[in-house]
Amino acid sequence: MHRRGLAAVVLVFAGAVVASLPSASAHDDKGPIVIGHRGASAYRPEHTLAAYELAARMGADFIEPDLVPTRDGQLVARHENEIGGTTNVDTKPEFADRRKTKTIDGAAVTGWFTEDFTLAELKTLRAKERIPAIRPRNTLYDGRFEVPTLQEVVDLSKRLSRELRRDIGIYPETKHPTYFQSIGLALEPKLVDVLNRNGLNRRGAKVYVQSFEVANLKELNRSLRVPIVQLVNASGAPYDFVKAGDKRTYADLVTPAGLREIRSYADGVGLAKDVMVPRDANGFLKAPTTVVKDAHRAGLTVHAWTFRNENSFLPADFRSSTDPAAYGRAFEEYELFFAQGVDGVFADNPDTAVEAKVKR
Repeated sequence: MHRRGLAAVVLVFAGAVVASLPSASAHDDKGPIVIGHRGASAYRPEHTLAAYELAARMGADFIEPDLVPTRDGQLVARHENEIGGTTNVDTKPEFADRRKTKTIDGAAVTGWFTEDFTLAELKTLRAKERIPAIRPRNTLYDGRFEVPTLQEVVDLSKRLSRELRRDIGIYPETKHPTYFQSIGLALEPKLVDVLNRNGLNRRGAKVYVQSFEVANLKELNRSLRVPIVQLVNASGAPYDFVKAGDKRTYADLVTPAGLREIRSYADGVGLAKDVMVPRDANGFLKAPTTVVKDAHRAGLTVHAWTFRNENSFLPADFRSSTDPAAYGRAFEEYELFFAQGVDGVFADNPDTAVEAKVKR
């Protein structure tokens, strides 16, 4: 094919791809917010600038970086501080001796850890798909993207806000705060500093800050002017409770009394879906709980996590087949949770969440 003809085909194809994405003018500001969970992680390796940018272009209101520190105290976006499963570090012979076993939140974990690398060293690594068996198409992008810093995520959100003519918020999570405080790499001061330097620690800024622990959110409440969200899992307990010998669990946090206590230091709760609509031992849905109404009654917003299209993540009621990687009836799941009155959803497929919201 002649070069001019090939260029024309490429332009037509690119135009078709862009046309398939929701435009800024098609964005729906009404109804629950859409949070790009680790970016558009159903389509690009999670916690990369490419995943975050795609999420915003698909219509997400917020992009969500999970934060862990480097050895030199820089905040970077990784789901965990162990990076063997999300980068190519295991192919780097110069880092082979950094593989070790650590106790993180009471559990032994073996691999490579961000706190043992400087930012410059991490920048020599490249991200890869975390669950290739479920998302094999994402492996196409393995090795293409760096590990981003929080500042780079903020810069991206500012650029996309200008380009898309709507504010793209950030929704950072502090990971393993008790552990990082114990090794002298507390996340909280660095997070506050980045927000301050970027003019984002103010009322009205499009920022939420979240954590599965409690003590660090209480500390952050004294220095942050942006909304704080207490994350709640469907089982277990906040690790700072465990470490301190506090016998309360996540289930205790979502009682009416527990929710009122959360309201003393936070503005919202980020609830695992099973907290709102439990599943039985076979994965089928049970009757909804009253937790969303109870949280609203306590003055808290409710954001639900995590929505994914693949059968392996859906309730058995909405699976399309026994193929774990095939898409199930995700719109029906969104409909169920929108009916519960949630104020926002964390989605690996932001375009699906946007479509579900528009069509409800």
